[in-house]
Amino acid sequence: MNILILQGSPRAKGNTAWMAEEYKKAAEAAGHQVTVVNVSRLKIAGCLACEYCHGKGNGACVQKDDMQELYPLMAQAEVLVLAAPIYYFTLCAQIQAPIQRMYCVNAPANVKKMALLCSSYSPDVYDGATAEFRYICNYWNAENTGIVTAKNDEQKTEATKQKIIELVNKL
Repeated sequence: MNILILQGSPRAKGNTAWMAEEYKKAAEAAGHQVTVVNVSRLKIAGCLACEYCHGKGNGACVQKDDMQELYPLMAQAEVLVLAAPIYYFTLCAQIQAPIQRMYCVNAPANVKKMALLCSSYSPDVYDGATAEFRYICNYWNAENTGIVTAKNDEQKTEATKQKIIELVNKL
């Protein structure tokens, strides 16, 4: 399967990046094609709600920023994995922007399955992010293959790695 991981942490060696890398290694070992994009390094503006995409744009966003790199990757992906640090109880802005910019096409054309990887230094902060993720899966008609969260004492552990491998095994 063609897997796209949107990794939203600005910390290249941080906990969220580690989770994304572990997912990538497990998926490649299982024979899948994996692309990881660190969206925190891209300049992606939020949706302007201008409706250009649903009028003159014929499905194309009026904004020409780094999202142009993601549209083809999103269109080709069969599995979409969101890897996000949790700031203030929801998905980080770096993940929110590309998700919301998909408004112009409504949903990625081939995404059939999704997974969520989240890290935080605090326990019990995942409800908002996991609820939003479930709503996205439902709206895009994508199977939710699972969610792995890792608070500070669970980060970069063998137990968390095994949970990530279990997600890959559901593909």
